[in-house]
Amino acid sequence: MKTVEFQFDFGSANAYLAHKVVPQIEARTGARFDYVPVLLGGVFKLTNNQSPMQAYANIPNKLAYERLEMDRFIQRHNIPFVMNPFFPVNTLLMMRMATAAAIDGGLMELVNATFPLMWEQGLNMGDPDVVATHLSAAGIDAPRLMARAQEDDVKQRLMATTENAVKRGAFGSPTFFVGGDIYFGKNTLPEVETRLSA
Repeated sequence: MKTVEFQFDFGSANAYLAHKVVPQIEARTGARFDYVPVLLGGVFKLTNNQSPMQAYANIPNKLAYERLEMDRFIQRHNIPFVMNPFFPVNTLLMMRMATAAAIDGGLMELVNATFPLMWEQGLNMGDPDVVATHLSAAGIDAPRLMARAQEDDVKQRLMATTENAVKRGAFGSPTFFVGGDIYFGKNTLPEVETRLSA
């Protein structure tokens, strides 16, 4: 089975949008997307990058086009989406929880519960109380994952996956790797699919 490494951070709206399209690509190609938590803030720091809202703050037309392109993607794939009013959200806790789930099992259950809370309900998933309440309501063992998020093996793993992503060429999220080849952004998914279908 062909695989795609999908490096993501819950704080990336574009990672969420890509996540919503991934099942269709898996169904068409028979490939599997392996989700790898990385800390987007760490990626930005290591690469001297910024979010589009910061990078293009003084270029109104560029920001407007970024939003237009996002709206087109949302409409083309009929994706439920709410711009999170707390954006940018501090995702350190959530990405450590995702890393714990990747180590212990249950990552995709957490991913499927968290992305909608962030980008469909617009909740502040940087607030531990919100995280605990809403993930528990979604059937996730939030207290266990929140405790694991403070343990050294989890912290070290997230640091390692983030640093490794940058060493391999990543500078943002979503980033996809097929073999040794890197693809950045949700709009490269057609290229990823073509590669998988070859």
